[in-house]
Amino acid sequence: MSKIKKIGVLTSGGDAPGMNAAIRAVTRTAIYYNLEVIGIREGYRGMIERLFLPLWTHDVSDIIQRGGTILKTARCKEFRTEEGRKTAYENLKEIGIDGVVVIGGDGSFTGARIFNEDYDIPFVGIPGTIDNDIYGTDYTIGYDTALNTVVEAVDKIRDTASAHTRMFFVEVMGAEAGFIALRSGVATGAEGIIIPEIKNEEEKLNQLLASGRRQKASNIVIVAEGDEHGGAYALAEKYKDHFPDYDIRITVLGHLQRGGSPSAYDRVTASKLGYAAVEALLDDQKSVMVGIQNDNVVLVPFRKAVKLHKDVNRDLLEISEILSS
Repeated sequence: MSKIKKIGVLTSGGDAPGMNAAIRAVTRTAIYYNLEVIGIREGYRGMIERLFLPLWTHDVSDIIQRGGTILKTARCKEFRTEEGRKTAYENLKEIGIDGVVVIGGDGSFTGARIFNEDYDIPFVGIPGTIDNDIYGTDYTIGYDTALNTVVEAVDKIRDTASAHTRMFFVEVMGAEAGFIALRSGVATGAEGIIIPEIKNEEEKLNQLLASGRRQKASNIVIVAEGDEHGGAYALAEKYKDHFPDYDIRITVLGHLQRGGSPSAYDRVTASKLGYAAVEALLDDQKSVMVGIQNDNVVLVPFRKAVKLHKDVNRDLLEISEILSS
């Protein structure tokens, strides 16, 4: 019989559409198994500052369709210290929490992994980040919604680009990974996709524009914010000098990509992973992430999820090059 009687759930790091759906799934699955559920507000800071509140079925009603997170999220420097983690542990023990579900990204999982190395309260992670850059899972909660947001915005930008024969550099999120830029670029028919993983895309784009094949059409270039050139503004400045005949504009989508009602795919994924996280705790798992591989739920050790690199789909890269030529 499982020793888990009361679990905590928190959201940490950057918010992502679908986090509320995951909170709902964790809460209702736990209640189904006669467990108590404690919401921990403001991520790891809430552990240290005792920001605890009981969650019941009615508390998670009507949140599956909402963006953001009802538990709030925050980054916590204190949790990175031994003293901070000790305080968190003592607070969790005092309230009687036997296991914790962490919804967040690699930074959140790093904190959970280090905590589990020193203390006996098991942590299980649910990948929640729009960047989709967590190793061991095909998709993270929020990625699909962010993609749809970018596609809708770029479709509208192309309308005005076509009307004025303009060239738009559209910057999307992805400080260290180009998953959003690549997939949204293919989905919107972008003429250029600039991502951190590929170093010669600017040269290819130069050749394409210099050939003159695109000078009578609208041009959309999707740029990941973490590209080596400094983002959309830096790239646009280069092209203003190299191609003075182009009417070049810049759009930075920014935090628009984090908001909005989660897509059906994100809601279902969050529901599956929330259920799986509680099941993992009941099976005495610790220091693992629940992920999706080939539409199946898998368990991935935190050390792999955090340390190993997840690459973009190289086949999709090739497809994007062919279709934009």
